[in-house]
Amino acid sequence: MAKKSVYFFGGGKADGTLKMKNLLGGKGANLADMASIGIPVPAGFTITTEVCTEYYDNKGRIPKHVTDEYLKALKKVEKVMGKKYGAKKNPLLLSVRSGARMSMPGMMDTVLNIGLCAETIPGLIEASGGDERFVYDAYRRLITMYADVVMEKAQGVEPADGESIRHKLEHAYDALKAKRGVTEDTDLTAEDLKPLCEEFKATVKKSLGVPFPDDAYKQLEGGIKAVFQSWMGKRAIAYRNIEGIPHDWGTAVNVQAMVFGNMGDTSATGVAFTRNPANGEDAFYGEWLINAQGEDVVAGTRTPLPVNKASKTPDQKNVQSLEEMWPKTYKQLFAIRNKLEKHYTDMQDIEFTIEDKELWMLQTRTGKRTGPAAIRMAVEMAEQKLISKETAIMRVNPEQINELLHPMVDPAAEKRANVLAKGLPAGPGGGVGQVVFNSDDAAEWAKDGKKVILVRNETSPEDVHGMHASAGILTAKGGMTSHAALVARGWGKCCIVGCGALNIDAKGKKVTIGDKVVKEGDWVSMNGTTGVLYEGQLDVLPAQPDRNPWYKKLMGWADATRQINVRTNCETPEDAAQAIAFGAEGIGLARTEHMFFEPERIIHVREMILASSEADRRAAVMKLLPFQKKDFLGIFKAMAGKPVTVRLLDPPLHEFVTLDESQVKELAKHMGLKPEQVQARIAQLHELNPMLGHRGCRLGIAYPEITEMQATAILSAAAELATKKIKVLPEIMIPLVGHQNEYKNQAAIIRAVAEDVKKKYKLKTLDFLVGTMIEIPRACLVADKIAEEAEFFSFGTNDLTQMGFGFSRDDIGGFLPHYLKEEILPVDPFQVLDQEGIGQLVEMGVARGRSTRPDLKVGICGEHGGEPKSVKFCHRSGLNYVSCSPFRVPIARLAAAQAALETPRKVEKKAAKKKAAKRGKK
Repeated sequence: MAKKSVYFFGGGKADGTLKMKNLLGGKGANLADMASIGIPVPAGFTITTEVCTEYYDNKGRIPKHVTDEYLKALKKVEKVMGKKYGAKKNPLLLSVRSGARMSMPGMMDTVLNIGLCAETIPGLIEASGGDERFVYDAYRRLITMYADVVMEKAQGVEPADGESIRHKLEHAYDALKAKRGVTEDTDLTAEDLKPLCEEFKATVKKSLGVPFPDDAYKQLEGGIKAVFQSWMGKRAIAYRNIEGIPHDWGTAVNVQAMVFGNMGDTSATGVAFTRNPANGEDAFYGEWLINAQGEDVVAGTRTPLPVNKASKTPDQKNVQSLEEMWPKTYKQLFAIRNKLEKHYTDMQDIEFTIEDKELWMLQTRTGKRTGPAAIRMAVEMAEQKLISKETAIMRVNPEQINELLHPMVDPAAEKRANVLAKGLPAGPGGGVGQVVFNSDDAAEWAKDGKKVILVRNETSPEDVHGMHASAGILTAKGGMTSHAALVARGWGKCCIVGCGALNIDAKGKKVTIGDKVVKEGDWVSMNGTTGVLYEGQLDVLPAQPDRNPWYKKLMGWADATRQINVRTNCETPEDAAQAIAFGAEGIGLARTEHMFFEPERIIHVREMILASSEADRRAAVMKLLPFQKKDFLGIFKAMAGKPVTVRLLDPPLHEFVTLDESQVKELAKHMGLKPEQVQARIAQLHELNPMLGHRGCRLGIAYPEITEMQATAILSAAAELATKKIKVLPEIMIPLVGHQNEYKNQAAIIRAVAEDVKKKYKLKTLDFLVGTMIEIPRACLVADKIAEEAEFFSFGTNDLTQMGFGFSRDDIGGFLPHYLKEEILPVDPFQVLDQEGIGQLVEMGVARGRSTRPDLKVGICGEHGGEPKSVKFCHRSGLNYVSCSPFRVPIARLAAAQAALETPRKVEKKAAKKKAAKRGKK
């Protein structure tokens, strides 16, 4: 029996279920589910994601068995809806939409009103009560969408003059409105639209060289193919790359009976959210348009109305909502809202159409939301017993916390600033940047390191790359459910939409706001929380997430759940204090080289490098001791008894003497040398591959006085604080060890210093650990030998990745983009830990290290320590902690909690197996 490729839904029944999202896509599974639970859904059918793969394998042809199946399903749709497709009387029209298993809003194509042709137009006029204006407006929309999506994009027909067919048809439509002196679509009459449709068809034939198909079944086949084709469209690929969605998933196709929101003043269409997607408030929120199709709401070409009182903005007090205008219909919609949220136990993004006061639900899906909204919804739903605390922890993407950690526009600066305009607050936070007017420029400017604000009349899916690159998005049109708002919220971007005061001249690269002209490159500032646009570059304030009660609650639940600690990478008391405020439980990496670059310090480092004798070198190094001790006193105090891992000097010495000619002369004068002597020493330090050269423990072995000075500074600071009854837990980390003898050499110096410090401060004991950074592949292989001496390991996954792959971090930009584009690698291994390869080295290092030292403390301090997938790997691999930059600490805390809920730790699994084995023997 051939596998099923088409699944029917409608009339209270459905072939598919909610659990079939991988096969039916999110939209198809949800439509089937809604139909099954009695929600009024127009009948239709879903062609599976597997057919998308078949379509591409079949060189862009729909397999015959699929065509046979969907034609059978179409008969069922006709029966439920009481209409016949392609019929002269009471014809059925169809919509064809995409539906991937993960939501990709606006990234793939849709075609509406399929089935309208010379044969069916008279029947639709009769069925609509003689409303020719409605019918020819629907026909005009079909010709535009079909010519653009099916004929030009999907079939790859190139316009003869290079101008897109959609642009030509829209230009002709705008010209007609200008000629008639109208601004709204509804102001055009049937007498206007009927000849326009003929003009459209003539333009299509002339531009594309093929006629618009006047056959309902050809239109249906073309629409289905177009949706499959759009899966591999440029904007869909770009979105998937950004969101990390696999390219081999494919999309389903949803074919559904059309219901009309543009059938006069008793019809409408809308988009709503079961809770506010911007701030998470438990209030039904949405927008609607009378006498409109769904595309009008999403595209933002008309200003929508609020769906209820809760959705009104301050300037909409006198605007009637659906709740006020059609209370009976609103009551039905609100009841469906409650039913859907209770059924799906998550905030839903719904699309609805009202045809002559009859309500139809076209879609429900898990709604995109801002980070703050996601946190509030998860916590409140748990408190409302809609979900468990564990589900609440799992529901928030760790990266969404990032939005609470970003700066906001300084309120004091806002009071003094010149307000340019006000729009709808679609994405909270502050956005400050230079104005650009198209997405290509936004991407290019951002690549050059500039902060940009993308300004558009409205965004479209083609803008996705520019939107992602921008610090903020500003549109003149659109509402809270427009494309710009939806995408910005999904990414946590600052966004203001519906800013009607903007008069944008995209070609001239300027925007006029009243009597003010803002040109490309001018600075503006946005408050996406209030929707206010300011002139100039305003100051920003650091985020204060602990003022958010839902964040505090969620993180409390996460901390009670996670099983590994979270530390921070930092070198200053200020950064340490910030990290503690974000929940850090210690320092996992203090890079001492970062402490040497201030002018009063680096001069002594250079003296050491230029010293001609061991005595001179020691004298120079010891001048750094007071500075180093002061640093550690500050850090240890800031950490208030929490562990602090200090890495000894790691980079090659040449990094401290990268000098221009004038600096060489100045240094030579200070040292009493000739410039040629300084140049000669710098040349002597040159290495062909410095990252594999004289650095790390190799420096301490060649110049033991460096290790001695640093150990003295660390342990003296600890001892001094200990005499004041201040608890200090220093962990001294020897970098770049690949052989146990390297470790022994350096550890001996440190322990000798410790004995001297104890005597000096008259202490019986001094608490400290000596360990190493595991960042060389060989160290993972001989970790058992190193652990015989080392008291802790910290995996430096940046260098471990570099050496494991044989990639230079400094040169990877030359080829990595090609690797990612061609899918040679799935992700940048310096951002997301390569669990398959480098992960094996980490697991090996942990296992072998603990084979000789069972109580070995193990952590990770590379940049991967704050990346959620990598944090979950560290949990599974039995690490004690992860360490990351201060602003990644909350992300790591939540990721660690999710890891604990997802997967038992491997070490715990082994312990359970041992217990089970013992029980078996007994």
